[in-house]
Amino acid sequence: MAQKPGIPKGTRDFSPSEVQKRNYIFGIVRKHFETFGFQPIETPSFENSETLMGKYGDEGDRLIFKILNSGDYLKKVDEATYGAKDAGKMTPKISEKALRYDLTVPFARYVVMHQNEIDFPFKRYQIQPVWRADRPQKGRFREFFQCDADVVGANSLLQEVELVQLYDAVFTDLKLEGATIKMNNRKILSGIAEVIGAQDLLIDFTVALDKLDKKGEEGVKKEMSERGLSAQAIAKVEPLFSLSGSNLEQLQALKKMLKDSEIGTKGVEELQFIIETVEELGLQSANLAIDVTLARGLNYYTGAIFEVAAPKGVKMGSIGGGGRYDDLTGIFGMKDVSGVGISFGLDRIYLVLEELNLFPQEIDQSLQVLCLNFGDKESQAALKLVTELRKNGIKADLYPSSAKINKQFKYANNRNVPYVISIGSQELQDGEFTVKNMQSGEQVNYALSTPRVFIENL
Repeated sequence: MAQKPGIPKGTRDFSPSEVQKRNYIFGIVRKHFETFGFQPIETPSFENSETLMGKYGDEGDRLIFKILNSGDYLKKVDEATYGAKDAGKMTPKISEKALRYDLTVPFARYVVMHQNEIDFPFKRYQIQPVWRADRPQKGRFREFFQCDADVVGANSLLQEVELVQLYDAVFTDLKLEGATIKMNNRKILSGIAEVIGAQDLLIDFTVALDKLDKKGEEGVKKEMSERGLSAQAIAKVEPLFSLSGSNLEQLQALKKMLKDSEIGTKGVEELQFIIETVEELGLQSANLAIDVTLARGLNYYTGAIFEVAAPKGVKMGSIGGGGRYDDLTGIFGMKDVSGVGISFGLDRIYLVLEELNLFPQEIDQSLQVLCLNFGDKESQAALKLVTELRKNGIKADLYPSSAKINKQFKYANNRNVPYVISIGSQELQDGEFTVKNMQSGEQVNYALSTPRVFIENL
């Protein structure tokens, strides 16, 4: 009995229509990356495990897909380790490589390895798949593409301003109006941890805080308590959950709350500069909003943090995110190189555009012209015409066999072909071809000797 085929959970096949729509998003994102001066690079699908492990926090490390060593991978495992059944101790012995979790850490590794070839500041973009052993759900997959833009070797906060503009430019071009670019600063979070007396639990504090959208206020408080924060510290955090008003009003409230924290005050100043500069320049369609509960649970962020929410009314997780990392390359021995970057969540953006019906109607038009096949002699003339159309950049094809005409028209309808060409025995005798507009039903004849007239009218 034949095995029933299947694919792993959290992965997908993509139909021609879906690939066309994904390529539409890729094209717009890539266009704006290059307009803003970013250069493309690519890195391997898998890295050495030591490159990835320990860079994303405990939760991130658990989601990294490990690759078993080739050959007899258990040969290097001693009896004691094997008998203990301790995955943490056994994994390094049987797995030396892992699928990349994101594009940022591989990029940091790339910068260090190629530092003598790079002109700093280095603006790079990267559009490649990543893998995470996450629980699959709507908008969350185990294999998905990231579209990243990063700048390394520049400390200026103008880079953060540009990245806000980049988000705005892409979403405007996609007709995705009303997206909200939420911002915070890790220095502010460090300052809050300091004033509530939880400096030693900064990571636990930020990881819990970052789950406010998922767990709600009470759920976050419970997790903070489980992670070791005192009831007194949690009580001091409560005003953050209800912080409201304009960006300026929230900044003033944060200034007051963090007045005794040097690092917290620095974070507020940085955030204020970005907010005020963006507001002065203006945005086309996106909104910029402060969100002091935004933490993004990745350990390498040190300054500004970005996260993008879909327009109101669309139930979807973040469709983009990023932040400032002051010494990410330091983990690979290259100290004091600041960087900042953002990522576009292609798969979630796709779902949002689909839900809001924002894909152009003609995007499924993978074929502009189909020539019907009436037999050997007629198909030779049709193929000659198709060849001429293709030379002029027109997506054209010839039905491969002289099947029943109804079947050929059905194929054209299923492919959403706007124009169907007929070259039957009579047309061949008259030196013509007939073009049928599949939407209006109108038919027009053109001379086979001068197809340029049809090409110009197409």
